[in-house]
Amino acid sequence: MFNEWFGLFFVIVNFILVLTMYKIFGKTGLFVWIGVSTILANLQVIKTIEIFGLTATLGNAMYGTAFLVTDILNEKYGKKEAQKAVWLGFFTLLVMTIIMQMALVFHPHPDDIAQGSLETIFGMIPRIAIGSLAAYLVSQFADVYIFSFLRKRFPKDSQFWIRNNGSTMISQLIDTLVFTSIAFMGEFPFDIWVQIFLTTYILKWIVALIDTPFGYLAKRMNVKD
Repeated sequence: MFNEWFGLFFVIVNFILVLTMYKIFGKTGLFVWIGVSTILANLQVIKTIEIFGLTATLGNAMYGTAFLVTDILNEKYGKKEAQKAVWLGFFTLLVMTIIMQMALVFHPHPDDIAQGSLETIFGMIPRIAIGSLAAYLVSQFADVYIFSFLRKRFPKDSQFWIRNNGSTMISQLIDTLVFTSIAFMGEFPFDIWVQIFLTTYILKWIVALIDTPFGYLAKRMNVKD
């Protein structure tokens, strides 16, 4: 049960750090977090773990924070700011992919100890990045538009949980299907791919539920931008 309990702690720490960045740096902190979370989520997703007896990948918690951040931006600053954050995350991931693929081309020194590890980590990045870039754009813009749609239908402050969970859970389903299909289809046996798809979405669904109280806290923060 270590992974399950530590996973819960890990998720809470992620969301606390989001609020800390927002409190200290305001809206700028949220934009910075989008860039950080996009890179870290795509590095973590390479690692597979066993949780609840199923195979899953890391990165779900960090990636979930990006959806919380775009929801906070949409809620407090409007759809255009949320869309700007989505593009920021996209280009951050694109830059990391291009730069690190070029870095791997350099011939290492005979005494170098990093090349093999970097190849292990970033060697999968092109396929993962393509899947992530496609899934990220589709799901994040879906999240922004669904959130805006739900805000018109459920405009009360007390109904933020509907806007937050509704937009995130639908967009995360889209994200999971697109990403796992591009990044892992054919890399693993089909039954393992199905496990990764299901556990990834279930974990994202759980993360979406956990992030709601943090969204309410962010709404009530008096932050100087």
